[in-house]
This record gives sequence, C-alpha cells and structure tokens, in this order.
Amino acid sequence: MDVPELGCLMVDGQGAPTGEEGGAPSEFQLAIGALYSVLYTAKFRLKRDGLVVPLLPLEALWFSVGDATFDMTTPPAGWSWRALIAVSDDVTPEVVEATLTEVRARKGTTPPLDRLRHERWCEGRSAQVMHIGPYSEEAPTIERLHAFIAAQGLEPRGAHHEVYLGDPRRAAPEKLRTIIRQPVSVG
Repeated sequence: MDVPELGCLMVDGQGAPTGEEGGAPSEFQLAIGALYSVLYTAKFRLKRDGLVVPLLPLEALWFSVGDATFDMTTPPAGWSWRALIAVSDDVTPEVVEATLTEVRARKGTTPPLDRLRHERWCEGRSAQVMHIGPYSEEAPTIERLHAFIAAQGLEPRGAHHEVYLGDPRRAAPEKLRTIIRQPVSVG
C-alpha cells in the first residue's frame, strides 16, 4: 500500500511506552496527553468557525536510539519514538500555534508541549497487518509481517509503525486492535 502525505501533530522522545506501575507516567504517556490536549482544543476552536475536525487514531513510530529501524531485542530504555495523530488540512500550523498558546495558558508549559509540532509527513510504500491482543504479544505478528515483506522481494526501511485502534485504559488487553505497519523498499 502507499501511505499518502498527511498533516500530523507529532512529539518525539525516548524510552519505554509505560511508566512504572503506581509511579509517574512515562514520557510517551505525557506526549500522548499533550497531543490530545492540543487536538481537542483545536477541534473546538475550529468548531466555532463551523468546521468539523475528525479525530483520528493515535499512532507511534518506534526505532532504536541512534538507528532508523526498530530492533525488538533492544530493551525499552533504548527505544526512540514519535507519537503522532494525523489531522485534517483544516488543522494548519497556524491553528496549532494558536492552540498551543491557549493550552499553555490553561495548563502551563510542559516538555511534551514544547516539543509538539505540526508537520506534513509521507510514509510511502508500506506493508501492514492487524494485530489483535496485548502489545506485549506483538512479536509473532511482526515476524509474520517481515516474512511477508521478504516473500514479496521487499526490505523493511525506516521505523516500525503502530496505529492504535483501541484505548488500553478501556479495552481488555486481548481485545486491543493495532495496525502494525512497516515502510518498505525494493530489495
């Protein structure tokens, strides 16, 4: 499949996706909070102008620190990530800047808000598969995807990409749905 260029809200960071149980949230979780805070504020800002902004799913790119690819054997502390949400063309860089100002005035400044940006991004040719179940059990699905890629005479390129179709706070782990996508190039 070819993934077209899309406008996205993005925050980059490093480390495991979850914090310690009962402890402070992870940097990734804080980034997700910043993305949704800006997205919902932009949605209501544009709604006042009569525009309807769809809410698209959370996505994340995962790769190893210092490398553009993802090695599943790397401990989570060595992961880099980009949390993102695709947005409609109505959510312009100017709308995002105005929204960031509004959110900072209401909530104060935080590192994830300081790193949040609007960027157009094109992933291009990719292969993907649906994973149903806990995130911790993705490895066999990823291995199947990579076997399919190799069988097509293609090679993985770039970061491991996940599109989250469920909310882990609301869905049972065995019912979570995640699109696992891998950009590819001709081998």
